Amino acid sequence: MDTHFHLDSLDQKILNILTKNARIPYLEIARDCNVSGAAIHQRIQRLIDAKVVDGSQFILSPKGLGYNTCAYIGIQVNLTSISTHEDVFSKIIKVKEIVECHHITGKYSLLIKIYARDNEHLKQLIVEKIQSILEVTYTETFLSLEEGFSRQLPINAMK
Repeated sequence: MDTHFHLDSLDQKILNILTKNARIPYLEIARDCNVSGAAIHQRIQRLIDAKVVDGSQFILSPKGLGYNTCAYIGIQVNLTSISTHEDVFSKIIKVKEIVECHHITGKYSLLIKIYARDNEHLKQLIVEKIQSILEVTYTETFLSLEEGFSRQLPINAMK
């Protein structure tokens, strides 16, 4: 977000509505905000251009797709004289079950979020897809027992 971009009260109201339901029609937002549909369209486009809003998407349910195990894996990388973090990252990104990958500080180089059908599938992914990468020297796996919550940043945190 541009550090000079200012969210006024209408922007905040629009964002609050959209974070609850990204599929809501612009005209319904306009009615809730007492402005025209065109004004909402322009405001949302301005928020997208300012990189306050980064797309919209349908959220697939991993359990609904048969992926019952969620884990986070810390990956320690030891680079050789001819390999780079990008080489490792280009191999990690090919594992379709990995849904997030963060470059981090501390004990690990990467922290990933991965979904598997079950623990046996998770073991297979770790051994065959992650630990088989030459530069990966160590992994530590944290099983998620249950997602407590997942949310967007609150709009008032942007002040």
